[in-house]
Amino acid sequence: MKPICFYNLFFIILSIFLTTSCKKKENSLGKNILDNGVYLYGTTTDTFDIIAYSIAEDSINTDNAANVVLGSYNDPVFGAFNASFYTQIRLAGIDPNFGDPATIIIDSFVLSLKYAGYYGDLKPQTFEVYELNEDLNIDSTYYAFTTKAIKPTNLVESGSGTITPDPLNKTIVGGDSLSPQLRIRLDTSLAKTLINEATNGGTTFSSNEAFLSYFKGLKIQTNNGNQASGNGGVFYFNLSDPATKMTVYFRQAGLKKTYDLLINSSCADFTHIDKDYTGTPIDQILQDSTMGNMAFYAQAFNLRAIVKIPGLNTLVKKNKLIHRADLHLPIQFQNNYRYKPGLNISVATRIKETETAYTNLGVLGVLDDFNKEFNIDIKQYVQAISNEDIENTGIILSPRYFINSAERIIFNGKNTNNKFAPRLVVTYTTY
Repeated sequence: MKPICFYNLFFIILSIFLTTSCKKKENSLGKNILDNGVYLYGTTTDTFDIIAYSIAEDSINTDNAANVVLGSYNDPVFGAFNASFYTQIRLAGIDPNFGDPATIIIDSFVLSLKYAGYYGDLKPQTFEVYELNEDLNIDSTYYAFTTKAIKPTNLVESGSGTITPDPLNKTIVGGDSLSPQLRIRLDTSLAKTLINEATNGGTTFSSNEAFLSYFKGLKIQTNNGNQASGNGGVFYFNLSDPATKMTVYFRQAGLKKTYDLLINSSCADFTHIDKDYTGTPIDQILQDSTMGNMAFYAQAFNLRAIVKIPGLNTLVKKNKLIHRADLHLPIQFQNNYRYKPGLNISVATRIKETETAYTNLGVLGVLDDFNKEFNIDIKQYVQAISNEDIENTGIILSPRYFINSAERIIFNGKNTNNKFAPRLVVTYTTY
């Protein structure tokens, strides 16, 4: 499957407003050509059939997103989810002067990663770091399935890989209180090798290009074995934050010193995802879309939910002014459950059946935590169908942070055994 492109529905929405000569902003489409009495007594219907299912996409571009994703969890519905990431390393300055390396005592070598959030629980995970054996390029495209060759040695200091992540509290380093970060202790022999190379390696440290040829970057992953169902978590890291870096802590002539290697926005990076849907409801619905009548699903990096409303075709060419079109999508989760949906979902469509590109509808689904449902204002979408500006191809729903989170959502289908099913409520006036 080719990468999906997103475009904006701005011009379609604009044409709707121009067609109706609407000048007011909020819930006023068509009011200027109807008297208030007609508007108040518009027709309201909620009898639309809703067909829903899920699709999996295998070509999700993940390079240089707002944050990378790392960790693993075993979801009782979605199965195993495992995220790792690759990144380049850059010099803080060229040609560092370490003097005589023989006089240097290395105390520690630390990879620090600034937290940007998390999903799941905060139990210990085992982290591993490997040196890349294959180049990354800032101008290349990398996908969730992309891998790069690595050298066989785990660079994490022996006995230091199992860490309890703490993205909620300040990190204390040398008496200083810092923003929360994951700190992985690396083998000091690597730091010694780098210092020796900087001193005796000719032009290796003379430019970032030369350094990247020598040290191509890192792969950071977890190795948590077979996690029990309902256990684990995934962590988000901001690679552009100054706190994200590799730091050598050393002493020379009795003085404590540090040397940084940087990870920043100039570095190529991408997230790699492994998933296992075997034996899960996800596996079933991907093989049989009618399973969406009971429940359908969305998950970051792979699964999108599709909602089709065939009855909207009855509004075509009928001179309808759509005043409201509220799509209610009940979901399944328990309060305070570790694998809950995010606050918003992205909403898109395809302008024509023959198109593969997705067009963003310019609205977000909003979580109603009390009623346990997502609410989406699709008035402009329904009006565009009525005006024949777009075809009724269905609505595509995704976790808002599709390429930099681990969120997942379980939606009730129309034949759900739960209390509430999805519904669309439309209010319109015929003119």
